[in-house]
Amino acid sequence: MRITYDKLVRDKVPDAIRADGHTCHVEVLGPEEYVTQLKRKLVEEAREALEASSHDDLVLELADLMEVVRSLCAANGVTVEDVEAMRLQRQAERGGFDQRLLLRFVDRADLNDVQGQPTS
Repeated sequence: MRITYDKLVRDKVPDAIRADGHTCHVEVLGPEEYVTQLKRKLVEEAREALEASSHDDLVLELADLMEVVRSLCAANGVTVEDVEAMRLQRQAERGGFDQRLLLRFVDRADLNDVQGQPTS
């Protein structure tokens, strides 16, 4: 029975599949498709982190997420240090998430006219 995946996998996955006695077909992606697939993998791993039900599962999914981020950086000529510098800059400008703030809504007076109707 054939199972279709069409997704980016780690380098050693095809060898593990073959070691289990199965046949698989893989292809090497070009640079643009590789970046596209890395971005899809980033979302996949983020979803898995969201669904992690234990501390150990979360650590595993965050490690996978970080590996995708590292690969995406390398594929785009960005260093992890570049990302960390930007993270620190954004933290200094906008703060982090340490206060655990959830923004529920904003009442915008500047979007209403005198009768309470939104302006265009």
